[in-house]
Amino acid sequence: MTNTTREALACLKGVRVLDLTQFEAGTSCTQVLAWLGADVVKVENPTGGDPGRRTGATKPHKDDPYFLMYNSNKRSLTVNLKSPRGLEIVKDLARKADVFVENFAPGAIERLGLGYDVLSKLNPGIIYGQVKGFGEGSPYEKNLAFDMIAQACGGSMSITGDPDGPPTKPGPTLGDSGTGMLLAISIVSSLYRRKETGEGARLSVGMQDAIMHYIRNALGVTSKTGQPAPRVASKSVGGNNPPANIYPCAPGGPNDFVYIYTSRANPTHWPKLLETIGRADLIGNPRYDTREARVEHEDEVDEIISAWTRQRDKYEAMRLVGQAGIPAGAVRDTSELLNDPDFENRDVIQTIEHPTGPFKMLGWPVRHSGKQAKMIPAPLLGQHSEEALRDWLGMSAEQIGALRAEKII
Repeated sequence: MTNTTREALACLKGVRVLDLTQFEAGTSCTQVLAWLGADVVKVENPTGGDPGRRTGATKPHKDDPYFLMYNSNKRSLTVNLKSPRGLEIVKDLARKADVFVENFAPGAIERLGLGYDVLSKLNPGIIYGQVKGFGEGSPYEKNLAFDMIAQACGGSMSITGDPDGPPTKPGPTLGDSGTGMLLAISIVSSLYRRKETGEGARLSVGMQDAIMHYIRNALGVTSKTGQPAPRVASKSVGGNNPPANIYPCAPGGPNDFVYIYTSRANPTHWPKLLETIGRADLIGNPRYDTREARVEHEDEVDEIISAWTRQRDKYEAMRLVGQAGIPAGAVRDTSELLNDPDFENRDVIQTIEHPTGPFKMLGWPVRHSGKQAKMIPAPLLGQHSEEALRDWLGMSAEQIGALRAEKII
């Protein structure tokens, strides 16, 4: 029984987004705009489309889940940008657009003749957004980058991993989707400003710069110590207050762990935890009674907690510790999350009817007036070419048919 309803959000109703993005960093940005109600028309190459469609190539071809995850609620229009007529069509679309977003290789969009200097003359009010690997003026400005490159150069790898181990790439694609979210909020803010001034904007974000935004805590550590922020495994880089770690649970599988965190801001967490795990005898013990003492004997503290968690599964451990008012969280794998009925009951995960079959789709997590954004399947390549050209440019069926015959769309 769902406790909310799905709704096609209208926050950005009437906003037209011309989407020339591919892979993830750009597509995650335009997807959010689509979820919020914008009309997002994704322009793709007629012969293959967004390379993300073929991340996991299959025969016969079937759009990869990677593509489906980042392109829901959009329309697909195929246009041959190497054709003068095709390029002119995209410029005509840009004249009608409120927003233009691209994340091609450095310099590629300008070589096509679709740079900001060109489109802003055609449409002075356009909000022009770009995602690149490195920011403008960077010595690496012309370098190609993907998520893992941004995470290496932006610092997140350096603070991830075991203290004595090598740097590790964090699992979440912060360089891609994280950058897309920063551009999305900047686009929405620019649209708000345009209502007052009528002025367009040119927005550009480097993935390296975006990653630094997400490690401000670690940068603060360096500001205090003068040293590089260390790798602290599962602990907090900002400060240690044992116990604050992941602890093994029954039955001992690869993700059978629970994270338990005692806050420095709440000194009652430690004695309450001892009561919860049946070790009230240790309350007041000078060996563990203060944060400094627990840091000195951290291995002993972790073993005291582990002896209790090993006897319980991670959900029971989370429930009991959480009920005591202490932050705790079971380590959940992707299969557990995707198949948890709670997320489907709350419409956080929605099963959509894609033309190739049902697909579980993670949507926009923010509720609007208690409602979740309704998910619409990612488009097939060129699925909306006719309707997009009709709706945006007023083309007739005969004009569109001629473009198809000339293989421009």
